[in-house]
Amino acid sequence: MYLPKKAIGFSLLTLGLLGSCGKSYLELQPRNALSTDQFYQTQDDAIQATNSTYAQLRGYGMYGEGLWSMDIMADNSFVGGGGAADGIELQQLDTYTIPSSNPITTVLFQRPFLGIGACNQVLANVPGIKNIDPAIQNRCLGEAEFMRAFYYFSLTRLFGDVPIVLTPPTSAGAVANVSRDPSAMVYAQVEKDLLDAITKLPATNYTGDDVGRANKWSATALLAKVYLTEGKMAEAATQAQAVISGSGKSLWPNYGDNFNLATENGQESLFEVQYKSGLNQYTLDGPGSAINEFWGARFFGNPYVVSGGGYGFNIPEKEFVDGYEPGDLRKAVTLFVPGDKYPDGQVQPASLQGDPNGYNVRKFYAGAASTIWDSPLNVPVLRLAEMYLILAEADMNTGKMADGLTALNVVRKRAGLPNATTLSIDVVLKERRYELAFEMDRWYDLKRTKTLVNNPNLIPKGIKPFNDLLPIPQVERDVNPNLGQNPGY
Repeated sequence: MYLPKKAIGFSLLTLGLLGSCGKSYLELQPRNALSTDQFYQTQDDAIQATNSTYAQLRGYGMYGEGLWSMDIMADNSFVGGGGAADGIELQQLDTYTIPSSNPITTVLFQRPFLGIGACNQVLANVPGIKNIDPAIQNRCLGEAEFMRAFYYFSLTRLFGDVPIVLTPPTSAGAVANVSRDPSAMVYAQVEKDLLDAITKLPATNYTGDDVGRANKWSATALLAKVYLTEGKMAEAATQAQAVISGSGKSLWPNYGDNFNLATENGQESLFEVQYKSGLNQYTLDGPGSAINEFWGARFFGNPYVVSGGGYGFNIPEKEFVDGYEPGDLRKAVTLFVPGDKYPDGQVQPASLQGDPNGYNVRKFYAGAASTIWDSPLNVPVLRLAEMYLILAEADMNTGKMADGLTALNVVRKRAGLPNATTLSIDVVLKERRYELAFEMDRWYDLKRTKTLVNNPNLIPKGIKPFNDLLPIPQVERDVNPNLGQNPGY
């Protein structure tokens, strides 16, 4: 895999936007002040700098830990863990008692700005490199635009209004007092970046060490999702259909191949977070994924079914499990339920600590061979199946009910289910819930369809009308009062 094995300690928004750049991506310490004067000289410099725009995806505050917390805030899962003193920050999210000092919401705000800072460095400096293949130069710029759009899309969905900074500041003071821009402006910038990225990125799949980079279809798929989130249904349908028709991608016959180490970055994949094992350390900023251990059955098995013992967080809700239709082939791929066997023959028990019904997520299970916080299994972010579901929802909203049903039933057929005969938002949301389960989408789906705060499964948890946004971190507001705070916090 090409992504740099670089761990960057999270910093304040200001330091993140300042960015950094250097020729070694194998270091495991923060580096926030390297000069760009002697960098950005060669094609290799441009590629390495572009690699750094992806690096934040793996870490604490994105897919390492952070975004999967949003599943706990939704109705698919609850905290689990080891009891009242375990995972307090997750319990605050689960019960909607979220202080502005919550460490997860804090890093959900900070981490994307580190990525944006890296993107801004590429977009500001790569155009000036003379010793570079123009096609590679264009590709690097398109990748940086794609990633900047990705980070801003994450931020505005979580926090609403956020500062838009598109160039590397010359000093910390230059961004110390930035204000939040309206979310409509953020979405406009996301659209602009993606539309330009589509013109710069190659339409073909990557090979060799470049596998995993964003291409034209990654950007088109993300744009379809952005339009869907904004409620621009005709535009969402156009982009989703473009991916279905033009990408050359197809659904795996077996749903489970989307979550299999041997088939990652495969025929259905449009974009994945790349992971690689080998560090074997307790760090959320290494090259491997911690999901295997965080989600694994809590300290179960002899030997443990997860290396080091699973922590048993992100436990599927009984209501979610009971909601599978009979014959849905996705259930066995997504869940461990009592009686299921692990590869070594051990059997899932009827209950575990923090897990009274004996359910665990199977979808990203990498087995006992995965060392501590170091799973090699990628996390799919954009898949072709979602493009069919976006098309179904968009067609429904633009009066093309028959076309929408056809798109929906492509996904249901692969799941082993009969064709749906009616189309409604409830039907589409349910299909998204089970097709994309634990791929960190459910909270956003409930929010954008205005079914979050009145969700009957969340009302007992204590959800309040203002909980459709997260709090701006107090540590950021202490440094910059101009950031303000979201209502209710």
